[in-house]
Amino acid sequence: MTAAVTSSDNARPAGAPEDFDFNSYLAARKSEVEAALDAALGPERPESLREAMRYSLLAGGKRLRPILCLAACELAGGDPALAMPTAVALEMIHTMSLIHDDLPAMDNDDLRRGRPTNHKVYGEAVAILAGDALLTRAFEMVALRSPGVPAERLIKVVAELSLVAGAPGLVGGQVVDLESEGKDVDLETLEYIHLHKTGALLKACVITGALIAGADATRIASLGTYARGIGLAFQIVDDILDVTASSDVLGKTAGKDLIADKTTYPKLLGLEESRARARALVEEAKASLSLFKGDGGGLAKAAPLLALADYVIGRDR
Repeated sequence: MTAAVTSSDNARPAGAPEDFDFNSYLAARKSEVEAALDAALGPERPESLREAMRYSLLAGGKRLRPILCLAACELAGGDPALAMPTAVALEMIHTMSLIHDDLPAMDNDDLRRGRPTNHKVYGEAVAILAGDALLTRAFEMVALRSPGVPAERLIKVVAELSLVAGAPGLVGGQVVDLESEGKDVDLETLEYIHLHKTGALLKACVITGALIAGADATRIASLGTYARGIGLAFQIVDDILDVTASSDVLGKTAGKDLIADKTTYPKLLGLEESRARARALVEEAKASLSLFKGDGGGLAKAAPLLALADYVIGRDR
């Protein structure tokens, strides 16, 4: 399968050290995240709830969101190990959003990450409650399972997660998305949906990582610009893949946006202009990290975030 959008510097991002191996970095970080996710769910009762939570949380996936958090923490001069509980919390919130989005009352999908969605296995009621349990466990991860992080930084992280998980973020984006089905939507409304439904959580990933590191407001703003760019680019590629890739490749139902009569970037702009917009957004995102050149070592520490930006538009699923 050819990648949805190609990038000329996908092999090694500009400014990265020549010995930086992104694939090895991604594999190592993903392994660390998987282990932390597995350890995060204890002996919940009842067992049926624990099974439903684990079914979706440990279903695989790219783990880009927790990896973004760890990379941002490191770029801002922090210890990624201290950010791991927050990285786990972010993946829990993301998983909750997937469980709930797949419900019949929402996006109504039967397939996620290559296997039946949570409600198809455990029923709608347990799926809803499993999502709720993951959301609340996320705040526990930050507040009670983050040793070594100053309390004032954790309060800021909790505040950021509260905003992203509620009406100003995921919930608000989902509502506007549902209200827009079957309607002609302009680019401003489409970007509102995606900046909240998808982009808000991606932004929270890099912001919370930087907060744990104790980054100043200027650097947090720079990372926010980076996150906005990759968040929109990520969604544009998702929209492109929905019409160009198969369900087997995607691990979820292809063409469901067309079936639901949703406005997407390809529908609004066409495939080629959508690809061009994704590339431009990624270049803007990468440029926003130039602020970190003066922090010592040039952009060496930014290599993971630069490569992740390229990965967003180079992926095929």
